[in-house]
Amino acid sequence: MTIAFFELEGWERAALAERLSEHDLLFYEDVLSPAHLPALAACAVVSPFIYSRIGPEALAAMPALKMVATRSTGFDHIDVAACRARGIAVSNVPEYGSQTVAEHTFALILALSRKLVPAYRAMRNTEPRSDEARRLRGFDLRGKTLGVVGAGNIGLHVVRMAESFGMRVLVFDTRRRQTLADLLEFEYVPLEALLRESDIVSLHCPATNETRHMINADSLAIMKRGALLINTARGELVDTAALLAALQSGQLGGAGLDVFEGEAIVREEAQILSRAFDREQLESAIRAHQLLKRDDVIVTPHNGFNSREAVERILDTTVRNIQGFLAGVTQNAV
Repeated sequence: MTIAFFELEGWERAALAERLSEHDLLFYEDVLSPAHLPALAACAVVSPFIYSRIGPEALAAMPALKMVATRSTGFDHIDVAACRARGIAVSNVPEYGSQTVAEHTFALILALSRKLVPAYRAMRNTEPRSDEARRLRGFDLRGKTLGVVGAGNIGLHVVRMAESFGMRVLVFDTRRRQTLADLLEFEYVPLEALLRESDIVSLHCPATNETRHMINADSLAIMKRGALLINTARGELVDTAALLAALQSGQLGGAGLDVFEGEAIVREEAQILSRAFDREQLESAIRAHQLLKRDDVIVTPHNGFNSREAVERILDTTVRNIQGFLAGVTQNAV
């Protein structure tokens, strides 16, 4: 059986070679691209990470493909409907880094609330400004209201952490579990109420047609003036143009983004002249670069999941997904 892995690190090769030694394994450090497709004709399983897009063109070039085993929780980079139409199974890693991503969420919250980036830059400046103390003054989390949009595994870890800081927690989710709300002492509210009342809004939703640009000019306008926005979920949840406008007007006090629209293009900017991108994608990439220049924005490179423990759990679950499927037992199916 031929299995192809994309976006691999060196240590992962050795681990995969040991655990899947009975199969023919193809290892690639880069993302899946049209240049790889001729070598994948006999591939039965392909395992991408978050930047390799698998759509109709890639599927057509892999007639032997039986399974896509993404090494991620999100699967918006895979055309699941096209896979289903061809009888191709899709599995993901639903739980590997809830605590990890929640910790990164609070790292962004704390960095913004205590103005760590401008404070660090101030220490490197040989000519301190006269208004330094006022400019670098942050705020306490205790007593503030955190709005958590999406109370899945990650969102619930964020809720627990917020309560340890003495914060009030509001939650919006399409599925309400009142027992959890009572146990963890948070309150379910409609999205509009959450946006109006929260000092900090943190997003933990999947990217779907329904959630695309759920944070837009209208939703930003009803937030508290000076509130913070945190996104460690998916870039498509936030309209970047509206985000920039809200930051520039002062309606939004800051943003902590581990994901953003156009991140794949920014990540591959060295190749930008050799690839075809549509206007919307290029505009998103330009706005992302504008975000990087702002002191009130902290951008990290989709790194919230990236702890030693979490990446080991990702690989372990992926191997079990593949072994289970090949043995006739599909698990973690999308």
